[in-house]
Amino acid sequence: MKKTVTIAFIFWGLIANGQSVINTSYKNESAEKVLRFECTLPIDLNTAWELFTKDNKLKKWIAPLAHIELKTGGYIITNYDKTKSLNDSSSIKLPILSYIEKELLVLKVDLNNNFPASTRNSDQNLQEVIQFIKIDNKKTKIISSMIGWGDGEEWDNVYHFFLKGNEWTYQELLKIFK
Repeated sequence: MKKTVTIAFIFWGLIANGQSVINTSYKNESAEKVLRFECTLPIDLNTAWELFTKDNKLKKWIAPLAHIELKTGGYIITNYDKTKSLNDSSSIKLPILSYIEKELLVLKVDLNNNFPASTRNSDQNLQEVIQFIKIDNKKTKIISSMIGWGDGEEWDNVYHFFLKGNEWTYQELLKIFK
């Protein structure tokens, strides 16, 4: 019954909103949380890939200041405050663990000083895995999965922070097409 309700909710969201960000989070076989969002972009795979891998495209939706060094061992750095610089301590730097061109982008999420020291000190495995799936020549599905969460109340708070933040971020991406 639960799966039917979930599928009906997802289907209704697609009909009602046209383009929407769908939360498909779950726990895996090891009972680890997977924070997962999906959306379909009305563009081809190459253009979708560029939205995540070109500075000028990142600035359209992720943050007014953005730079990427696309390579294994590279990074994405952003700042939401356009009066600051990318060198400012408020910037967010996400190391690129790996990528497969036009298929997969794996980012290490390093928690900054806005999070409790206990979570920062135990943040060994937190990652965002972004998949790019060609639906057809005019549509690309994006699946963002955050994995590597710790346990306990403070980690639950970190999870809820990213639950809100990632949903907002992918909604910003969809605004480009409205």
